[in-house]
Amino acid sequence: MASLKITEGEADFSVPAAGKACKTWYKVFGDLKSGARPLIGLHGGPGAGHNYLMSLEDLTSKHGIPVILYDQLGTGRSTHLQEKNGDTSFWTIDLFLRELDNLLKHLGIQEDYDVFGNSWGGMLGAEHAVRQPVGLHRLVIADSPADMGMWVMAANKLRRQLPQEVQDVLKRHEDDGTTDSSEYEEAVMSFYKRHLCRVCPMPEEVVAMFDNIKMDPTVYHTMNGPSEFYVTGSLKDWAIVERLHKINAPTLLINGRYDEATDEVVEPYFEKVGKAKWVTFTESSHMPHLEERDRFIDVISRFLKY
Repeated sequence: MASLKITEGEADFSVPAAGKACKTWYKVFGDLKSGARPLIGLHGGPGAGHNYLMSLEDLTSKHGIPVILYDQLGTGRSTHLQEKNGDTSFWTIDLFLRELDNLLKHLGIQEDYDVFGNSWGGMLGAEHAVRQPVGLHRLVIADSPADMGMWVMAANKLRRQLPQEVQDVLKRHEDDGTTDSSEYEEAVMSFYKRHLCRVCPMPEEVVAMFDNIKMDPTVYHTMNGPSEFYVTGSLKDWAIVERLHKINAPTLLINGRYDEATDEVVEPYFEKVGKAKWVTFTESSHMPHLEERDRFIDVISRFLKY
């Protein structure tokens, strides 16, 4: 079997408000000229980086689907803008939509492509899809809310299932404004081991995701906040429920049985998107692409190819 073709590159991205030249780093698995429709993957966070989505390369090696992963602006190997920390007028959904459009054009695939988005990436994918881009063929929204208010309510229900001493640590640091402490981070991790990724020990690519945010928390802290359930950033009031009927691409919805994206936060997509299919992974939380990798790849490939 021939070795898998992998290429890396950077796309120039004009962002006048940045005050400097910006680039989007990307990696392509497979050949974009093969004739097979490519899938572009949108990572979560915001600010998590592409690393934890590397298992999507199985779609290329096993099913011949070219896959593009990239680091969104402010993350990983793309341009960092730590001087914009806390600037909610700069870090906007529109910025990341323009970056996606720019990359699609740079790669020359804007006329025919599929989108996969996990968590924040699914929110971004939905925002892209409601604009009805002509080239979008199929959409996968994985482990994503349609309304951040509902997300926080659901996450706090899960939080109340943590041991009381862990809940006490979380509340104390949130009340004291010390969410950057190692004690708070350790308490948050007990939530993540239940509802973010249940693989033990944590896979290297998930550790790399956490490292991306720790090395530069600019985007995550500005748009989200200190943790998945303590949302203080600009996304806290985001909702797309009333616009979901505009999505005309066939859409696959995914979540896990133990997901922080609980059924109640995924349900609006199923109710409002015209052509929607929903699959729940019974042994997974927020990352079924790692927790049930083989089944996940089978489900995704069938949706994209058939």
